[in-house]
Amino acid sequence: MDRLEDLESFLKNVDEISELVKELNTSDAEAQRKAVEKADHYISVLEVDEPCRTKINKTMINTNLPSLPAPASMSPQNNPSVSLENFMKNMERDAEDRRIRRRAKEEKAVVLKDKGNEAYAKEDYETAVKYYSDGLAELRDMQPLYTNRAQAYIKLGKYKEAISDCEWALKCDERCLKAYLHMGKAYLALRNYNESRSCYEKIVEIEPRREKMVKEYLTQVDSEEERDSQERSAREAFDKGEEKATTVPQLLEKLSRPKQTPLYYCGGLELLSQAITDCTGQTLFRLNNGISIISGNDMLKSCLLPRSRESYTQEVCVSVLKLWRVVCNGNDENQKMLMTCPASSQSIVDLLASEHTAVRAECLALLCLYSQMPRGRGLAVDNLNVGMLVKNLMACISNPKHQEENTALTILENFASDSKFCVQLRDVFTESVSVPFAAMLKSLSGSNQHFLPILISTIGCLARDEVIRYNMAHCPECWEAFLVTMKRCSVAEYNEILYPMLGLMFNLSTIPSPVIQRAIGVLCTVLPQSLAAVQHVVQGGVVRTLHRLLKGAGQTTVKYAIKTIAVCTAASQLAREELVKSGKRLSVLLGLLGSSCDEVVSGNAALCLGHCLQVEGTAGDLLGTDVVRLLLRHAAGDARRTDVQRNAAVALGRLCQTEPRHMNQLRELHGLEILHSCMKLIT
Repeated sequence: MDRLEDLESFLKNVDEISELVKELNTSDAEAQRKAVEKADHYISVLEVDEPCRTKINKTMINTNLPSLPAPASMSPQNNPSVSLENFMKNMERDAEDRRIRRRAKEEKAVVLKDKGNEAYAKEDYETAVKYYSDGLAELRDMQPLYTNRAQAYIKLGKYKEAISDCEWALKCDERCLKAYLHMGKAYLALRNYNESRSCYEKIVEIEPRREKMVKEYLTQVDSEEERDSQERSAREAFDKGEEKATTVPQLLEKLSRPKQTPLYYCGGLELLSQAITDCTGQTLFRLNNGISIISGNDMLKSCLLPRSRESYTQEVCVSVLKLWRVVCNGNDENQKMLMTCPASSQSIVDLLASEHTAVRAECLALLCLYSQMPRGRGLAVDNLNVGMLVKNLMACISNPKHQEENTALTILENFASDSKFCVQLRDVFTESVSVPFAAMLKSLSGSNQHFLPILISTIGCLARDEVIRYNMAHCPECWEAFLVTMKRCSVAEYNEILYPMLGLMFNLSTIPSPVIQRAIGVLCTVLPQSLAAVQHVVQGGVVRTLHRLLKGAGQTTVKYAIKTIAVCTAASQLAREELVKSGKRLSVLLGLLGSSCDEVVSGNAALCLGHCLQVEGTAGDLLGTDVVRLLLRHAAGDARRTDVQRNAAVALGRLCQTEPRHMNQLRELHGLEILHSCMKLIT
């Protein structure tokens, strides 16, 4: 009952207030004055009946507003609407003042941020922090200042301060990716691996397309955690005095002694390689500066020079390379230390060209270890001379002996999948790869037959890079080698070489080049000799590639391309289906029938069209086109060669047989007589 009364009272108040609002909004000044008095009375009664529940008055009054005496005629008692209007103007003026002051602060903060960025670029991180801090003093909620200062703090090793700034940045923008990124780096430096992972994973939650980048950071966290664990275990083993843990530091101490005989160092290196049998030994080698001790020893450095001819050089060099392979096998941190040491990374590339077989073998084994995993490949690409590396690998492949070519080919094949590797290879590809590759193709024989298919496939993988593909497509030596090799393969039946080479050629054919038409010309001659070769190139997408050439290539290239397509569609249902899918309603073939003055082009276009009509639904799709008129023109004798007439007549007969509705247009063009006269050809 009480609730019902309260509801009725509330509704009554709503009605009364609505009436007051209407009276206050009237244009009659006298009515407004009475409405104000009535409102004051209503409020005073309301406060007596139902006291205000507000305990604290939090209203803030702007005391800075200019107080100007109002004329008597404009006083609130005389004109309440003017009082309300002044109040609103004062509020607007106050908001505008605040906006202007904030804009000025923003401009100062941006200037300070830019100065901080300049200092950061100059690696003056202390100054950068000062500018960013000054900017925050101007504007406390500017998120980029927090993330930039956090980045500078990380460079200064102030990781806790960086984390604090990232947290403030997230208060400004809870989806700030930079804040999570820098916070992840700071936590990683503090060895708080779980928090670091959480920060990086948060980036993927906010922006899933960053998954690849985050995966790299998470891999780094895993590596750092693994390194930390390895070093703890190694120190514990050393502190316990375990024999295998004390042997490695002792041997390194002996190897650090200068001016010893080569035999002394060679024996020490062999003993050290035998002593390092697990991760603990590898870690102790790193903790005791093993890389620096070996790279800094004058005697050992002289042995690592590729042109050194002293008798002891080979044995010492092999021992060093073997030790490097032992300490790096399965140990990411040791791989990083070895590859980032300039002396060792330079030696690894140079020694591939050594005249000593054992030295080349150990060097190849070490590089093979690096090439097996993405992180190892990344380290090698970032620190080695890629052009010289590939040149030396190609030299090992082109001169097969002692199975070196297989290891070198494996290394090159592994690196070919790395995009950064391909980018660094662009400028030297012709000299380092194309020229020796062409020479190997031209010298096709039983000695290199076994590895050429893998090499061709690897070159094709490298050619996925647009620049490399362009350079190779414009390399006359390569195309000349392709043509020579194709002729030899067709004679000697080297199908295991012919098939991957055809695939590579078609991939390169997507780029216009003066020598491509020669290659396609040989193709249209070679392919009819091998049904298996036709099936292989069709599965490799040759029809789509050649179809693109029909649209914009020169007359000679079009002639060879349409002839090659005709060979493929004659032997392969897949080729017919691919050709039908490649163009809307076979528009390219119809265009060749209608515009080409070359009998070879028009004849093969008619032949391809006849083949495509064997694909279900194709004849129906051609309704409404000029196909009947075009074929009839060629079948009627508007051609100098009977092959063109025969192909056009066969296609026309197959068209009308498959889709009888084409007969209507044929009758309109009086073509039945022509078709009957061609029955012998059709049969």
